[in-house]
Amino acid sequence: MVRPEGTEDDRQARLRRVAVITGTRAEFGLLRPVMHAIAAHPSLELCVIAAGSHLIPPATTFRAVKAEFQVADSVPMQVAGRRARIDDAEATGRGIARFARSFAAIQPDWVVVLGDRIEAFAAASAASIGGIAVAHLHGGDRAEGIADEAMRHAITKLAHLHLPATPTSAERIARMGERPEHIVTIGSPAIDGLDAIEPLDDSGFRELGSPRAVFLMHPIGRHDEEEELTVSLVLEGVAAALGEDAALLLAPNQDPGRAGIERALQVASETRAGWNRAEHLSRDRFIALLARLAGADAPGVLVGNSSAGLIEAAAVGVPVVDLGPRQSGRERSGRVVHQELPPRDRPIPEAVAEAVRSALAGPAITRDHPYGDGTAGPAAAAAIASADSVSTLRKHNTY
Repeated sequence: MVRPEGTEDDRQARLRRVAVITGTRAEFGLLRPVMHAIAAHPSLELCVIAAGSHLIPPATTFRAVKAEFQVADSVPMQVAGRRARIDDAEATGRGIARFARSFAAIQPDWVVVLGDRIEAFAAASAASIGGIAVAHLHGGDRAEGIADEAMRHAITKLAHLHLPATPTSAERIARMGERPEHIVTIGSPAIDGLDAIEPLDDSGFRELGSPRAVFLMHPIGRHDEEEELTVSLVLEGVAAALGEDAALLLAPNQDPGRAGIERALQVASETRAGWNRAEHLSRDRFIALLARLAGADAPGVLVGNSSAGLIEAAAVGVPVVDLGPRQSGRERSGRVVHQELPPRDRPIPEAVAEAVRSALAGPAITRDHPYGDGTAGPAAAAAIASADSVSTLRKHNTY
């Protein structure tokens, strides 16, 4: 599309200012193609606000956001070391107040959020109540995390433009009473750009310990001690299935229960030969590692409860073991073995070992998935640019 004629000042005056909110390392990886597409669109002006978990040490992923985009503002919410669910409630209140001040200063025409976390909910609440149009990506999904199901659907009711990842999610949004003309299925931005990422080379693979398995398990809101015990037992099962093969243990997100999982990972990395920990991998490096595991003569496996196991892994082609209820209800394809925790009929290590062996020994994986064709970023930018923000702001339930 040709850029509008006129001076730079005239062009800027006609642009829609779009504030994209990023609160976590994982969600930033998904939002990157959306941000780039908004920045490249001739009718839009990108404005990035980094919030929440990005600002919590030790892995201050705010630096990764700032390295790629100009950050207009930062919104601290959580307090380091305070991870109880009631602490999240307090952090959400701080976030709503702080986002309101930020929006008053920045004056966005649109606020863009993704998913179901408290950062997205706080931003959507401040914008919707403040009379600013909200666009929501990955609405309508089902995924039973800590409070994910309720938060995601609450954001849907606060939002004015819905950009779901799949037709099934779009149908759920419509059944919630949202207007069909305000629902645009774009696919998942998690798929955008995956084909351009080459598998990790030999040197990079050795730096990570040449793992056969990648472990990424997030807390589901239990006490630290319960999370620690469960993950310790799960890792026993992973070790039994891998034998002498190595594993890479990735740090969990900042949800309540993180400290317990971290303790279990520390013990495993210190006591099992060839098992290494990593606080954070960039998204490109993470995808490159999955691609390496998928293309190996003896394919590796992703074990845990991250949505990456059901979206990116299916697109890349790596087998997955999905543990517990966190992703219950989410659409899935590829080679995914689901294992409930705790099993009712046998111990956790035995059940996990069986699931890992099954994933590793399964048939050749297909890369068919319901999450689009890798063009979600440009589709999101186009939908925001063409939407009538005045009419969308008038929320109207269809039943």
